[in-house]
Amino acid sequence: MAVERSNLFSMMKLSIKGLIQSSLSLGRTLDSDYPPLQQFFVVLEQCLKHGLKVKKSFINQNKSIWGPLELVQKLCPDSTDITTSARDLPGIKTGLGRARAWLHLALMQKKLSDYLKALLDRKDILGEFYDPGALMMEEEGTVIGGMLVGLNVIDANLCIKGEDLDSQVGVIDFSLYLKDPMTTETTKDDAKLTAILDQKHYIEELNRHLSCTVTDLQAKMDSIEKTNSKLIEELTAATDRINSLREEQETLRHENETIVQSSQKKEEATLEDSAVELETYRQTRQGLDEMYSVVWKQYQEEKRIRQELERELKLQVGLKQEMEMAMRLLEKDTHEKQDTLQALRQQLDQVKTLNLQMFHKTQVTHTDRNTHTHTQSDQTERDMRTELEGRVDSLQKQLSDLDTLRLGLESDLRSEKEQRQAIQRALQREQDNSTELRTQLQQIQGLHTELQEVHQEKKQLQLTCQEQETTALQEMGQHLTWLKDDEATQCKHCQKEFSIARRKHHCRNCGDIYCNSCSSNELALPSYPRPVRVCDICHSLLLQRSTSSTSS
Repeated sequence: MAVERSNLFSMMKLSIKGLIQSSLSLGRTLDSDYPPLQQFFVVLEQCLKHGLKVKKSFINQNKSIWGPLELVQKLCPDSTDITTSARDLPGIKTGLGRARAWLHLALMQKKLSDYLKALLDRKDILGEFYDPGALMMEEEGTVIGGMLVGLNVIDANLCIKGEDLDSQVGVIDFSLYLKDPMTTETTKDDAKLTAILDQKHYIEELNRHLSCTVTDLQAKMDSIEKTNSKLIEELTAATDRINSLREEQETLRHENETIVQSSQKKEEATLEDSAVELETYRQTRQGLDEMYSVVWKQYQEEKRIRQELERELKLQVGLKQEMEMAMRLLEKDTHEKQDTLQALRQQLDQVKTLNLQMFHKTQVTHTDRNTHTHTQSDQTERDMRTELEGRVDSLQKQLSDLDTLRLGLESDLRSEKEQRQAIQRALQREQDNSTELRTQLQQIQGLHTELQEVHQEKKQLQLTCQEQETTALQEMGQHLTWLKDDEATQCKHCQKEFSIARRKHHCRNCGDIYCNSCSSNELALPSYPRPVRVCDICHSLLLQRSTSSTSS
C-alpha cells in the first residue's frame, strides 16, 4: 500500500504539471476531449480509490468514491449546487458516474482544491470510508490538495450531459509523461506564444464583456421605452380617473350633507334611547337592590326562626324520649299492680272458701258437742269470725286502694297519650315549616345567584365601555399629528397660499392645516363632545366608515 501510494503521488504530480504546462501553451482553455485533462481525471480517480473500504449491502458489495465526495456538501455549503446537479443528472445511474460528474463540475468552478482540502481536514469522517494506510489519510493527500491550487488558472469548458460517465474505463497512459523534453519548443518561443495567446484571449474577453454590456443596455433601453409608454398610458388613465373622481367628489359632497343630517338625527335618537335604557337600567337595578335587601332580611329572619325551631325541636325530642321512658315505667308498674291485685283476689277467694268451711264446721260441732264445750266453741268461733272479718276488711281496703291507684294510672296514661299526640302534631307542623323554609331558602339562593350574574354583567359592560374609550383615544393619539402654524405656508388640499384674507384652520382628525373652503365641514369625533372642524378628505372617509358600519 505504501508503494502504491508513492507511485500514485508521483503520477499525480506529473499529471498536474503536464496539464498546467500544456494549458499555458493552448491559452488556458480546455475541453473534455483534451488527453492530459482526461489523464488527470483518471489519476485523480485512482488516488481517491486508493484504500477505499468496501460497503456491503443486501444486494452486492459497493466500492464507490461518491460517498466521501457527497460529504463535502455538509462541510462546504458552496458545493450544494454541484452536488445536487451531479445527483440529479438524468443519464447517470451509478455512484462512480456521479463522482466523475462532481469532479468535472468542481474543476469548472475552480474550487476543486478548496473542496478536497475541507474534506482532508476531517480525518475522523474519512476514517469511515478509507483504511488507515490510504492516500487520503496520509500526508500525500494533503500535498495533492495543495498542488491542485495551481489548476485554478485553467478555464475548463466540459460537457457532462453527452458523456457516458458510468461505463468509462479509466486507464493511465504513461506515454504522455515519457516524451523527451529536448524535442519540444524552446522556452522563448513558448513565452512569446503564451503572451500572444494571453493578449488574444484578453481582447476576446473584453469584446465578449462589451457585447454583453451592449445587449444589456439595449434590453434596458427597450424595457425603459416600454415602461415609459406604460407610464404615459397610466398617466392619461390617471388624469381621466382624477376627473371622474372630482365629479364623484362633488356628488358625494351633496350626499354627505344629507347623510350628516340623517346621521345627526339618528345619533340624537340613539342618545335618547340610550338615556332611556340607562334610566330603566338604573331603576331595575335599584328595584333589584331593594328586593335583594328585603329578601336578605327575610332570609336572616327565617334563618333565626329556623334555629329557634331546631332548638325547640331538640327540646321536644328530649321531652318525648323522657315521656316514652315514663310511659314504659308506668306500664311496668300497672302490670305489677295488676299481678298483685289478681294475687290478692285469689287470696280473698281462698279466705272466703275457708270462712265457709269453718262456718259449716262450727254448725256441725255446735249440734254434736256437749254443753260445757258449747261456750268454748262459741268463744273461739267469735274470735275466728272477728279475725276473718278484720282480714276481709283489710283486703277490701287494699282492693279499694288498688282500684283508686288503677284509675289514677289510667288517667295519667290518657294524659300522657294526649300529650304524646299533641307533641306529634307539633312535630309535624315543625316539619312542614322546615320544608317551607327550605323552599324559601332555595328561592333566596336563586335570587342571590341572579343578582350576582347581574353584577357580573354590569362589570363586563363597564369594562367593555372603558376598553372602547381607551382604544378610541389611543387610535386618535396614534393618527393625529398636530402640525404647527409656522410649518404650513399653503393649504394642503388646494395648495393656495395663506394670507390675511385666507386664514389657517386645523383638521381635528388628521392635524394638518387647510383653508376655510377645504375644511368647512364639521363632524362629531370620539375625543370631542361636540362636532368639530374636519377637512374634506377626512369628512368623506369618516362618512364612508359610518355608512359601512351602519350597513353591517
